[in-house]
Amino acid sequence: MQLPWCVRSTTFRWTFLVAGAFAAFTVALLGFVYLKMKHDLTMRFDRAIGLQMDVLADLPPGQRLDSINEGIRQDLARVRLVGLFGPDRGRIAGNVESEPSGLKMESMSQDAVIVRIDGSGREKQAARLVARSLPDGNVLLIGRNADEVEEIARVVGRALARGLFPAVLLCFAVGLTLSARARRRILEVNERVQRIVAGNLRERLPHRNADDPFSKLAMIVNGMLDEMETLIQSLAGVGNDIAHDLRTPLTRARLTLERGRSSARTVEQLQAVVDKTIEALDQSLSIVNAILRLTEIERSQRLTGFGKVALANLIREVADMYEPIAEDKGIALRIHSVQELSVHGDRDLLIEAVANLVDNAIKFTPAGGQVEVGLFHGSRENVVRVRDTGSGISERERHAVLGRFYRSDKVRHT
Repeated sequence: MQLPWCVRSTTFRWTFLVAGAFAAFTVALLGFVYLKMKHDLTMRFDRAIGLQMDVLADLPPGQRLDSINEGIRQDLARVRLVGLFGPDRGRIAGNVESEPSGLKMESMSQDAVIVRIDGSGREKQAARLVARSLPDGNVLLIGRNADEVEEIARVVGRALARGLFPAVLLCFAVGLTLSARARRRILEVNERVQRIVAGNLRERLPHRNADDPFSKLAMIVNGMLDEMETLIQSLAGVGNDIAHDLRTPLTRARLTLERGRSSARTVEQLQAVVDKTIEALDQSLSIVNAILRLTEIERSQRLTGFGKVALANLIREVADMYEPIAEDKGIALRIHSVQELSVHGDRDLLIEAVANLVDNAIKFTPAGGQVEVGLFHGSRENVVRVRDTGSGISERERHAVLGRFYRSDKVRHT
């Protein structure tokens, strides 16, 4: 048999433990209050009994009898006990029928059971008594009904116990409320997660603008989902860009082969077709190799190839590669490197990166323009800068071009 959801919830179980601990603490507190109150009342009654004993013992015999009878008559609550007994232990005055057995004389207050006699009849009572022998041989007993102490302590104990029951119920009610609230939020989160798993990456976890841990966790997860959505969209764009970049050289290779098959008549013509096809395929392979190299670097698998790279030699080598192309377009390619600077990195990838920048600068700079490759030392780093007199990158695309495989719309349609 499965327990109800509220009992199975961790919040309710913790509430149950807290309520149990609270109840145990309250019971212990009740016991302490009961015992402490009983002790304090008993000590107070003992002091009152001792004071009454001193007063009555100092009175003359005649006046003592009058004081005993007057005190009993004024005791409407029937809590005072007084007994005067002769040397033969016969009762002379008071409302105590006989002297209890085992009662110690001249000692502190002690517990005893006596028989009370008055206008209401005979009644056995528990009492706190003090006994003293008087100079005339009589014995004086002064006491107080001990049931009064017990009754006061019981009243206080019942009041505290009645307060415990609603407090425990309140704890359980709070536990049920918190459990239901947490369950509602979990169910809502579960529904959102199911929609995210189903492919709706625009879905987000619910959270309130509050400083509670659940909302903070939801905000962290939502931030992670934002990053995932951005990465997935980037991957989709990367796939399109790679397909676009590969399509051009592969299409060129296919067209070259088709034309060669239909038009080539000699071995030299076939070799020229093969050379152009190989060139187009090499361009496609260079794109794939660049992707693989970037992946290796991100996975720290190509770091062993890192070393000290002389940047001045690197940019001069790139300039030598592109100087004929720049001359053909009527573009001035200049190198500005006044310092011999170096950097720790992969020389092949650095050459490819600078070559890409120079290639784009020459490609989009009109005839008569200028491309400058500069090397200088910044505040904390060495900088390779490629500047040209072309149209440049639009303001809205300057952040996007830093992303992997980004291609400007102007590039795609040029």
